[in-house]
Amino acid sequence: MSDDASVLRSVRRGYRPPMRTPAAAAAIVALALACPALAGLPLAGKTVTIDPGHNGDNYLHTAEIDRLVNAGTLWKACDTTGTETDSGYTEAAYNFDVALRLARILRAEGARVVLTRTTNTGWGPCITERAAIGNRAHSNAAISIHADGGPPDGRGFDVIYAPPIAHLTADTAAASKRLAVDVRNAFAAGTGEPYATYVGTDALDVRSDLGGLNLSKVPKVLIETGNMRNATDAVRLESAAYRQREAEALARGIAAFLG
Repeated sequence: MSDDASVLRSVRRGYRPPMRTPAAAAAIVALALACPALAGLPLAGKTVTIDPGHNGDNYLHTAEIDRLVNAGTLWKACDTTGTETDSGYTEAAYNFDVALRLARILRAEGARVVLTRTTNTGWGPCITERAAIGNRAHSNAAISIHADGGPPDGRGFDVIYAPPIAHLTADTAAASKRLAVDVRNAFAAGTGEPYATYVGTDALDVRSDLGGLNLSKVPKVLIETGNMRNATDAVRLESAAYRQREAEALARGIAAFLG
């Protein structure tokens, strides 16, 4: 009990669990769930939905993922397989790994975290359901994690948000833009990844063709964290240490938005 009390006192003083020690983060989360005194954690009372793009077995379920769904402004495939690096590291596996790392950090900060998928061995969910999961959770923020399959000579990251459209209120669109800027700033500072050289402007991109954003009733962005088809970016994305840095940077961006 004395150890628990010491941890509680540390948290009240603003202690943050070391980002690179999942066991320590898990211990803080367990204490937070067990003890109302930890309500002072910085993200206590906030809900964040993390949407790791694609899924590991999408390629085995082409009929299912090719089914057209209403993405708000157009009809699109339910989901896609995603891309991969030249060495065969799939985007689906990458997205899921970063999502789990981010979830651990946010939970250690007191947030309730909802994942749109909890394994990398299934298919889907459809882009419509990915948006619905965040909506049902009444999320304060949502983020879809991806890596791009862009031109091999292009590199960098960009953050995508939707403009006001029929399925998205002006207030939600404005909040999503603020979230995009906060995530962009934190990701650039925390990873050193450059702004995308082949898409967007200053690592921001406004698109109305992504159902996961169009149908979201909560602030949501999609980040293309790098280009898997670029040799330099691929080396970074394949590094577990770098993926941890990405997760920490994304957490800082989300925390800045939730402020």
